[in-house]
Formats: sequence, structure tokens, C-alpha cells
Amino acid sequence: MASFICCVFLLLLPFASAGHDYAAALNKGILFYEAQRSGYLPRDQRINWRANSGLEDGKANGIDLVGGYYDAGDNVKFGLPMAFTITMMSWSIVEYGRQMAAAGELGHALEAVKWGTDYLIKAHPEPNVLYGEVGDGNTDHYCWQRPEDMTTSRKAYRIDVNNPGSDLAGETAAAMAAASMVFRHSNPAYSDELLNHAKQLFEFADKYRGKYDSSITVAQKYYRSYSGYADELLWAAAWLYHATNEQYYLNYLGNNGDALGGTGWAMSEFGWDVKYAGVQVLVSKFLMQGRGAHHSPVLQKFQQKAEYFLCACAGKGGRNLQKTPGGLIFRQRWNNMQFVTSASFLATVYSDYVASAGRSLSCAAGNVPSSELLAFAKSQVDYILGDNPRATSYMVGYGNNYPRQVHHRASSIVSIKVDSKFVGCREGYATWYSRKGSDPNLLVGALVGGPDAYDNFADERDNYEQTEPATYNNAPLIGILARLHGGNGGLNQLLPVVLPKPQPVQSHPLPKPLPAPVTKTTPAPANGSPILVEQKSTASWVAKGKVYYRYSTIITNKSGKTVKNLKLSIAKLYGPLWGLSRSGGAYSLPTWLNSLAAGKSLEFVYIHSASPADVRVAGYTLE
Repeated sequence: MASFICCVFLLLLPFASAGHDYAAALNKGILFYEAQRSGYLPRDQRINWRANSGLEDGKANGIDLVGGYYDAGDNVKFGLPMAFTITMMSWSIVEYGRQMAAAGELGHALEAVKWGTDYLIKAHPEPNVLYGEVGDGNTDHYCWQRPEDMTTSRKAYRIDVNNPGSDLAGETAAAMAAASMVFRHSNPAYSDELLNHAKQLFEFADKYRGKYDSSITVAQKYYRSYSGYADELLWAAAWLYHATNEQYYLNYLGNNGDALGGTGWAMSEFGWDVKYAGVQVLVSKFLMQGRGAHHSPVLQKFQQKAEYFLCACAGKGGRNLQKTPGGLIFRQRWNNMQFVTSASFLATVYSDYVASAGRSLSCAAGNVPSSELLAFAKSQVDYILGDNPRATSYMVGYGNNYPRQVHHRASSIVSIKVDSKFVGCREGYATWYSRKGSDPNLLVGALVGGPDAYDNFADERDNYEQTEPATYNNAPLIGILARLHGGNGGLNQLLPVVLPKPQPVQSHPLPKPLPAPVTKTTPAPANGSPILVEQKSTASWVAKGKVYYRYSTIITNKSGKTVKNLKLSIAKLYGPLWGLSRSGGAYSLPTWLNSLAAGKSLEFVYIHSASPADVRVAGYTLE
């Protein structure tokens, strides 16, 4: 699909020469989530050494909390990292779902998201109640048992109006909103259900403010919310605006960006606790899509901070991120890989945003084109997959040299399907944890914590800082892998994308799409106006019995001068529009484009279920 400025050409990276099978890594990275499943496992479960577990979760609290994911190598279901995992898996699909489909993995990715959102729906039984943890990290860590044998506490912990948790509720709202976009085409009823939960949770988070770990104190030792809840409120609002296009959420971002730190914090990390960099990148997308309206000046401040972070990633900022001698981002010894994948994902999507907008980053040490940002992300992924001083793949099951003694209860103890003998709480430590040998069950696709600041790594089960995996390590990675496997074919991440259905077979007949309207051209009139308007339908689909069209409109400056202050009048528009700024009743150039040079064009798109809108030039100046 064409970019916003027709003269923009995406620079192709030599993906084919990288030597890595990104499609295979994508398959394994998604497969890992099946090993983390709690509850009743489905018939199509591919990790067959796992069995049902946690079947009475929530029972003591009078609620069904069966399902969801264990976060890492233990058997606790922590709500904050689980919700962040779902948000990032959904963002990966929103951006690169077509590439996942081309690799044959979109269906599996959707199943991974739904396994999490089904649980989050259960955990939100009332508008102002959210269960944020099942199990207790202290008692759980005292035992080394496979999840099928758990004897530890399965008590459930919740937040409510008297015990608030804005960070937990906000992140869960973001997860639900992001996931609603993922299922909008393939399962619209489920999408609507998720969006309803997201709106309720955001209202709960904003109205009853407080840190969740002050209410669920057992989480403090494991997932303390050090950053507070302001970032999650902005994160939730951004995802709700992305999912709904409702002015309320844009107003929230514009009116609260300064007070809640979105425009002030220049970050050096992004992860389950600190969301600011993610908010700033997502808001930058809105700005470049022309969706900022009168809040664009505030959104530009978000974007400045986003680019501060990305310049630091690329090594051209005022304060660059630390890297190992082998080139890996290094933030901390304990599970450093979570920061690698999250930062690399932001670099990947932002590289596509700026390429689509026809611009680059202006950093303290020079300009960074989109290709350089993507090359940075690729370097991090290639390091993970084995291009590093130890020639070690940090994804279990990928390549020939990967961790064999993973800090993970289920993989380190013989499968209950092989030996059904009960493994007791302390027995697991004596028999399996201390065992020097490869795991009996291969934890395919798990991304472990990774090496230290000097590229050193010890493959030992008790080295939990380096050998423990986590669900939130993989979630951003699957998006990058899909992008690298798919290449640059026709990407324009500023245009709305409808994901293909993973299973195109329909259970009931749908009305056939109407013939696409022919190209509609408004030629330059006889009075010498230099503006040419051309419209055409680029796609059509059926939703709820109605045929929708995506229209592409190209505005071309046919004069020999620069067009400024362009104003467009658009009538008979019955749906969302991307790529222009709106001021009053007229539309103008997007905020990132001040003028249209001689012979150049810009593109905007809109969607509705009618013939092309009436687009007319209302005013302009030539210089």
C-alpha cells in the first residue's frame, strides 16, 4: 500500500542473509505459551507433556478463576505481568498480524491471546472488582512442584473500591482494549465484550486511584509497582483511543499528558512495570496518522520523549542505553531479556511509522533513518537467536546450542504423563531442582533471562536470574519475528489494517461484496487550480451483514510551486478517516507535514459503507 508521501521508499534490509529462520522462531515463541497454560487444557494442546492444573482456582473465594497463564518458572498467576503480556501479544498482532498469517501462525497467536483474555474476563466479575493474583509467591517458592501436583495456597486476591489498584486495572483495561482490536474481524461479539470490560476497568482505575500492591501486598516481593499507576492510566487511555477512536480518550491523553508524566518522563526502559515509552510510541502513531486533533501540540511532546528513548536505543541519543560487548541491551542482571525484546519491539514499530510518514529521527548524534532503527531491532533478535560471543541461542529449542537446565518447575520435573507418582513440595527440590542434567521436558520457545553485562551465561537451574523464562519476554518478540520474516512488502503502519481471519471458512453465507466503486477523479478546474484529487476503493469486506470499503484518496500538487495552508472540505463521510488533521469543519495537512512540494502527493484513507465521500479543495496558498 502506498505511503503517505509518494516519494518515500522503504530501505530493504538483507533479511535473507541473516542466517536465521524467523518463521521457525516465531512458531516456537508462540508455542511457549501452551506450556504456561493453567486450567483445563484443550484437545489441540501441542505441548503434550503438560496436563490440567489449578482446577480449583478461585473456589475458596466463590469465583471461577480457572485458566490463564503462569507468569514464569513458578505456579502463581500474577495479574499485572499477565495483562501486560496480553497487551504486547495483541500489539504484535495489531501491527504484524498479516505477516503472522503468511507464516501460518496467526491462528496460534489468536489462541494465545484468547487463553489470556478468557481468564481476564473471569477475573473481572463486577465493574469495580478485579482479581489480580491466584496463589502466593512465598509459599509457592518454598516448593518445587509441577503445576499438576500443586499443594501450595491457591488463595485469590482482588482489588475493589476500598482496596484500589489503578496500575493493575489500567493494564488490564489496556490488554482488553488491545485484544478487542485483534478479534474485531474474526470474532466481533467477543471483541465487543472485551471492549466493554476495558471501558469499565479504565473508569474503575481512574476513579478509585491507588497502587495495586498496597491492596494485594503479597505481590510486593515479586511484582511491585515501582512506577506507580500514572503510566498505566495513560497506557489504558491510549489503547482505548486506538480501539474506539472515541474523543473522550484522546481528551484524556491531551488533558492529562503533563500531569501523569507522559510528556515529561524520558525513559531508558519499557516493561511490565514502566509503560511510559510504550505510551509515547503509541501516541506518536496517532499523531502521525493525523488523529491528534487540537491535542496535537501535547501529543508532540509525547513524541519527543518517544524519540529520546529510540535515539538512546540506536546509540545516537544524549544518554544511550548500556550494551554488552557483544551488542545486547543490558539493563539488569535478573531477566534482562525482557527489556531487550520490549525496546526492540518499540524500535521495530517506530521504524515502520516513520518510514510510512516519510521522515527519520533527529537525534543528538545525528539523524536515524527508519532502516537504522529496524537494523538495531534485528541485531538484538539475532543476538537472542545465537549471533553472540557464546554462540548460544537464548530461545529454548531454537538452534543447536540453547539452555538445557531452565529454571522452570514444569519442564524440570518428569511429566505426570510419563510418571504419575506425586512429587511433594520439598521432594521436588531434592530430586529435580538439584539434578545436574537436561530438563526432561523441552520448554520449546521459552526466552530465558539471558547473559550478564559481559555476555557471560551459566546454564544452571539454580541460576534463576539468567535461566528463568517469562511470558512477557516472548510477547514483544513474536511481533518482531513476524516483521523480520515478512520483510517490507507494502508496509504502511499508519493505515488501518484489517487482520485476515485465521479460518476463512464461514458457517453461514454472507452477502457478497458489492463491486468496488470506480476511481473518482476531481481534475484541476479550468480556473487554474493546481490540486488534483483522486479516489479509489482499495479493499472491501462484510461485517455484520454490511459491506464496508476502504478508500484511498491521493491529493497531488500539479503546480510548480509549494502548496501551503491546504484546506479540504469532505462531505458524505460516514466513517473514520486517517491521515489528515481536522480543525473545525475543515481538514488540513497532517501535523507532521507543513506543506506539499511541487509535484508531490499525500494520501489519506477512510472507511465507510457508502460510495466515495465528496472531497473538495476549500483553500490553499502557493509559495
